[in-house]
Order: sequence, then structure tokens, then C-alpha cells
Amino acid sequence: MANTQGPQGNHDPAGSTQMFRAFVDEGPQGGRQRQASSGPRIGLIVGVIVAVAIVAAVAWLALK
Repeated sequence: MANTQGPQGNHDPAGSTQMFRAFVDEGPQGGRQRQASSGPRIGLIVGVIVAVAIVAAVAWLALK
């Protein structure tokens, strides 16, 4: 078995944790974030269009 802790036996667990987090951040999680961010954006656009349509309908009925 290889000695992976170095000559003094001091092992830095933060180093391997940082490398693992960097590996996880590079994975397919970025694709999920893009899909998740497009959902609320579409909802916001639809909401604005519906709000404008309601305001236009109310204004049309008020001026009629």
C-alpha cells in the first residue's frame, strides 16, 4: 500500500475536499441549473404578458 499522507504523516483533508467540490461543480449540475433558470424566466414573461392583457382589458372596459 502506498503512503498517501506524505513523509511526516500530516494529511490535509481540506485539499481532497476542495478537489472533490471542484469535480462536482464541473459535472452535469451546470446543465440542471440552466434548465432550472429557464423555467422561472418563461413564467415571468408569461406573467408580464397576462398582466398587460388584464390592464388593457380593464382600460378598454373603463373607456367603453
